Formats: sequence, structure tokens, C-alpha cells
Amino acid sequence: MTGLERRYRQLLRAYPAGYRHERGEEIVGTYLDLAAPGRRWPSLAEAADLLRGGLRQRLRAAGATDLVPGVRLAALLALTTATFLAGYWMLVEQQTSPAQWGIPTFGPFLSAGVVAWLGWLVAALLVLVAPGRPSRVAIALAVLATAAVPAIGLITNAPRPPLLVLVPQIALGTLALAVDHHLPPPARLLPIAAAIGGGAFAYVSGHNLYFGAYRGSAEEFLPAAGAVLLVVAVLLAVGLTMRRDRRGGWAVTALLTPVGLLSVHILAGAVDGVASGAPRPTLPTLIATALTVGLLGPALLPAAVALHRRRGIPPSQPCPTCGAHR
Repeated sequence: MTGLERRYRQLLRAYPAGYRHERGEEIVGTYLDLAAPGRRWPSLAEAADLLRGGLRQRLRAAGATDLVPGVRLAALLALTTATFLAGYWMLVEQQTSPAQWGIPTFGPFLSAGVVAWLGWLVAALLVLVAPGRPSRVAIALAVLATAAVPAIGLITNAPRPPLLVLVPQIALGTLALAVDHHLPPPARLLPIAAAIGGGAFAYVSGHNLYFGAYRGSAEEFLPAAGAVLLVVAVLLAVGLTMRRDRRGGWAVTALLTPVGLLSVHILAGAVDGVASGAPRPTLPTLIATALTVGLLGPALLPAAVALHRRRGIPPSQPCPTCGAHR
């Protein structure tokens, strides 16, 4: 056995054992036939293809074929929420305090957060005009820019948005990376429309923030945004379930982490026993709650897949004629 064949077989472990037994030799043989002479390692594209194929077969075996479409639906909702928040904060960033107050700024902006918000607006525009790889790269760069804001603020000695704002934005963006490459035009319009709507909401609501009020506004605004996101996802899930389509349930499960992080100070306040409405949890409780939400949320999807397998829920297969799920 050559080194290349051995590595193909290692990647083949992504598939269920029964499928490997039936089709493993055929799959490995096909890849070996297509490989150039002298190759020692599978290409990244081949590795990704094998891993994706293995995931699809494992989900099919567990009766969870709607999982990937459900995550893609959640990704679109997460992206729309992220761009709405970016549009909101982008307008807020332009409202700096009077110079005589001596409060530091990031050039003409309130804080270094403007770097992230600009990145999200660019991503929203590319989803509309250049869906596919360009828009996914833009989303990834926006996530990285959001994660880099604390370092930018430290290097430039400028204010930055609190982690209460940045962490849920990163969670939304990470999920948004799974957005479908082939969105229909109305869906491609959602992120940029949400960004414009976020800016309009900030303007109409008259938010005139100086840096000291940034956290207070986030504590009021972010849980409301999370609640709206959850309600929309649940309503979609109910509507889809009535059509015997379980994508919505998977979407709700995938969105629980960003929704939880949008409301993390309320959850932490509940842990500390503080009355809801004005939660002021301690910093250790905030950190512990955020870590718990961040770790438990992603674990819900494989747990739900395992529950599907145990209950023996049959997958919803699309009709070969009309494409509807049954």
C-alpha cells in the first residue's frame, strides 16, 4: 500500500463503517486513478470532498439530512442580524463627544469598532453583487476585523466597543460563513437591507451615544435583537414544519449560541440572582456564562443528531418531481 493510498483510507474514516465496507474500495480506487504519478498526499480539495461526503452519509444514516440546509438557513439569519447590528453601530460610531470634553476617539469616530462595522457593510454589499467565494471571504475578513478590534484599540490607544458587543458579532459571523453560495436574489438583498435598516433605526430612535454610554445601549439593544432573531427563527421553523420540512428546527438549534451571547448579561444576571430589567452581573459570572453558552451551544447540534438516530426519525426526502419535502 502506497503512502497516498493509506492517507486516502484515513480520510475515508469520515464515512460510516457500513458505507466504507460497501463503497470504500471503489472510492479509494477512483481517487488513485485520478491522482498524478508520484503524488504522496491528497490535495486539500480532495480531503474536503471526502470529509463533506462522510458528513453527508453520517447525517443520512442518522436521519438528519435536513441539518445542512437548516444550518444554511441559520447562516442567512445570522448574517442578516450581524449586518443590521453593523449598520446600527456604524451610525453610533459617528456620534463623538464634544472636543472640550477631552474624551479620546478613533479619529472622527467614536471608537476602533468602526473597522469591524465597515467590514460587515462591505460583506453585505458583496453578498448582493458577488455571491459565492467573494462574499464568503468578505464575511471571514469581517469576523477577523471584529476579533482584531481590541488589539487595534490597544495599539492606537483608542476606545473600543465592549466585548459584550464584539463577542456576539463574532458568533453571528462565524455561523454566517455557512451561508449558501446560491441564494435567490431576494435572499441576497436581506443583508444590505438589514444594514440600512439598522442605521435607520439608530437615527430614528435618536441614539446619541458617547463612549461612556456604549455599554448601557448594548445592554438594552442586544437582547432585543437576540429576541427578534429567535422569534423569527421559531416562526420560520413552525411554518416549515407544517410543510413537513425540518430545516427550521435545525436553524433554531444552530442560532441558540449567538442568541445566548446577545443576551449574555441577562443570563449572567439571572445566575447572580439580580432582578431582570437591570442586570449587573459580576465580571467572573459574565465570563463563565459566555463560556458556557459558547461551549454548550455548538454541542447541541451533534446531540440532536444523536437523538434523531436513537429515536429512528426518518429523513424528510424531497419529492423527485416537485422538490417538496414529504
